[in-house]
Amino acid sequence: MLPRLSAPRRATQPSPAGVTARPVCRPTRQRNAPARRATPRGGLPPSPALRRWLAAPGSLTARLRLHGTVSVQVLAQGRMRLLPQERQALGGQAAHVREVLLRIDGRAAIWARSVTPLSAVKGPWAAIQGLGKRPLAELLFSHRQVLRGPLMASHLAPASPLQRRMAQAWRRHAGAPSDAQGPAPGCDALPRWARHSVFWHRGQPLQVLEAFAPWLAPLPCWQR
Repeated sequence: MLPRLSAPRRATQPSPAGVTARPVCRPTRQRNAPARRATPRGGLPPSPALRRWLAAPGSLTARLRLHGTVSVQVLAQGRMRLLPQERQALGGQAAHVREVLLRIDGRAAIWARSVTPLSAVKGPWAAIQGLGKRPLAELLFSHRQVLRGPLMASHLAPASPLQRRMAQAWRRHAGAPSDAQGPAPGCDALPRWARHSVFWHRGQPLQVLEAFAPWLAPLPCWQR
């Protein structure tokens, strides 16, 4: 049985540098609790369809699976320098970072970046090191005691540190995977909107950011 968790901190962490955000969901243990509609400020507002994805509670991987086979492509993992917002939220200059692409039937749908203190991967978040090509959701939503902070919807400002990092990875990897034939259509459009939240396990944070491919927005995020 997992030890009892410390209460999550209030969601006062700043938005990633170059983005604007506001909460769309309060801390909760309930995986399917309805989230408040995302109404982020800054830049053009997201479409109503994309807003539903940004505010959708629970496992994003489970929602992607409504539309096909989901695979995980690990782009980078290990000790890395933090982006400005991550330094403020987690403290320190470096942390354990995992960057992945989530694909639906081979087509890149989500760029995700997960960040946790180096001390946490020797403690409550040690399992993140052994995930491999399995989705992070298997870790986050398999223990009912893991708490999630508010969802924050973010518009990615061009040339911000986060947007540059995402764009570099997207342009390099968002075509067809190495074992596929030819590029996947529509995957060249860069995500312009993302969301992030902090998960808490035994008092240790794990921040997860997910950037959405534009082609994903029209797809329903709820099971009919």
